[in-house]
Amino acid sequence: MPSPISIRIPIPSSFRDFPPVVWTIFTGTIVNRLGYLVTPFLVFFLASRGVTGAETSYVLGALGAGNLLGPAVGGILADRMGRRPTMLIGLIGASAAQGALFLAPGVWTMAAAALLISAAGSTVSPAAYALLADAVDSERRRRAYALLGWGVNIGTAAAGILGGYLAARGYWLLFAVDAGSMLAYALVVAVRLPEPERTTTRPGPEGKKDGIGYGVVLRDRLALLLLPLFGVQLFVYSLTEVALPLAVRDSGLSPAVYGAMAAVNAIMVVGLQPFATSWLARFPQLAVQGAGGTLIAVGVALTGLADGIAGYTVSVVVWSLGEVVVAGIAAGVVANLAPAHARGRYQGAFSWTWGVARFAALTLGVTTYTAAGPATLWWTALVAGTVTAAATAALTNRVKARMAHDLAA
Repeated sequence: MPSPISIRIPIPSSFRDFPPVVWTIFTGTIVNRLGYLVTPFLVFFLASRGVTGAETSYVLGALGAGNLLGPAVGGILADRMGRRPTMLIGLIGASAAQGALFLAPGVWTMAAAALLISAAGSTVSPAAYALLADAVDSERRRRAYALLGWGVNIGTAAAGILGGYLAARGYWLLFAVDAGSMLAYALVVAVRLPEPERTTTRPGPEGKKDGIGYGVVLRDRLALLLLPLFGVQLFVYSLTEVALPLAVRDSGLSPAVYGAMAAVNAIMVVGLQPFATSWLARFPQLAVQGAGGTLIAVGVALTGLADGIAGYTVSVVVWSLGEVVVAGIAAGVVANLAPAHARGRYQGAFSWTWGVARFAALTLGVTTYTAAGPATLWWTALVAGTVTAAATAALTNRVKARMAHDLAA
């Protein structure tokens, strides 16, 4: 695999002290996200197969439900079977499910395939995040997770351009590239990723022994405070994928405007994130998370004031800056709280929180927008986002005390 210098990406020096495993996951993530093509065009594909609007909701619902199942299973497997086997199961399973969805003869088989795609695909993140935590110390984890998020954005931005080109030439190309990119990442995992030594189980943070499930997380009072706070902030951020296109549509603007807003976000995140992460590393991380979460909440709320391209651009710029600021912090904090033997389950709990947030945005967010009105949703996002951001920052001393205790132990 090429080194970070050989791929000639202008990365700050603070990103160049990572071991090869981090760069392997970074490269594999870009390859994998280059194939993130089917989901954005899934509604159009289903319509081409004669699936009605009501039936489409079944397939999309199954796709969302898989994101609730996969992380929970992936966290357990990562700790019991190992990081690499879990990633291989998820990648190969999701690749096979892509083919099953394309060949599915009816709505219910399509829904089953969509469930498998998201469930298998989302088992990968807990294992990959746990592997990153195994590979670097607590001081570098936030930067490692930010780097991984940067790779996701690079791949997603390129996929947005590639997807439109391929969709015009046949939906089968979207499925082929998606499945192929997952298999390519699986090959990288099989060939280049080492499996770390298994850590012996020991009592969890509250002094009690844990089994193979999520009891170790549920007994961690600090984690139980942080995860819901992160979840609300992730819900507010997820509205940028769900409610923003509805607002653009209701303003009488074309879908091309939403595409342009997505491009603004991608350019800002890809261009600014590595440098912002390096500069912000000197500050208390939960305070930075609170500041970034506030920017995201304000930016999302500004969508309610926009009625043209300029207004939407301002709102996207504000929440994109927030996205740049918070990159990698939540995952890094969760990793630092986890006992070494339970890192997979802690990351599984965090990934499950992310899945719940996105599922809530797709259901509760859209329902609020359509039934109670857009203003209700924007005010809810502003209040919920700023309150949870402040509450997160207020836990800074508790997290520091926990880390100091763990280091002393």
